[in-house]
Amino acid sequence: MRAALEEAAAAIGAVDARVLACHLLGASRAWLIANPMHVLTESQDAQYDSLVARRAMGMPVAYLTGTREFWGREFAVGPAVLIPRPETETLVEAALARLPAVGTALDLGSGSGAIAVTLACERPGAAVCAVDASAEALEVARANAGRHGVKVEFLLGSWYAPVAGRRFDLVVANPPYVAEGDHHLGEGDLRFEPRAALTDGSRDGLDSLRAVIAGAPAHLAPGGWLLVEHGWDQAPACRHLLAQAGFAEIASVADLAGIARVAGGRRQ
Repeated sequence: MRAALEEAAAAIGAVDARVLACHLLGASRAWLIANPMHVLTESQDAQYDSLVARRAMGMPVAYLTGTREFWGREFAVGPAVLIPRPETETLVEAALARLPAVGTALDLGSGSGAIAVTLACERPGAAVCAVDASAEALEVARANAGRHGVKVEFLLGSWYAPVAGRRFDLVVANPPYVAEGDHHLGEGDLRFEPRAALTDGSRDGLDSLRAVIAGAPAHLAPGGWLLVEHGWDQAPACRHLLAQAGFAEIASVADLAGIARVAGGRRQ
């Protein structure tokens, strides 16, 4: 095992090499460290070589292992959904601070369901609804709700269309906000993630945020909150859109790096 790890580390780095080895063996990092002389079977050796080669070609580790941790829980992920990221935990934290214990919440563009399922886990008395335009993504999200033993209402459709006439205490969204033509779309993990979950094709990356913010007042109960995740440089634009839509108590929330990544407001 030690030789395989050293060879893999030279190609993809020590951290990824260990993560893939733990995934292959179904073992913890502590076990891996304690058993450096473990001998891989011929089949395991071939599987590990394949995992390392795919990672070296750029495939995200989360897609290779099929899971990613979010808010202390393991979520199934795959090429049909965006990989949950730490900055989205900022959105969840802000949402939990504003969601009543027995309130109602709507998650737009749910993807893997990480946000909706986390809200349902943390607020078991709340009713959570999740919408996504991708049937494949909803399959992943439903599996994650089942994995964590919570009930979430999943609906297929674009933004507010599946919830016409309904109102919620909280609306949250992590919509595509990367500008079309941004060089990051061709780099790193983003090359393998669903493009529609990253960018809506707009030059400034704001079209989906415009749709979510403009449509929110008709789907929020009086005093209800809208919270959206956005790009590192989009906070002023989002606050302006919230003001245009008539929201009060407009604010930005910074992530752990001090960068404003969430904007929100209360319906008057």
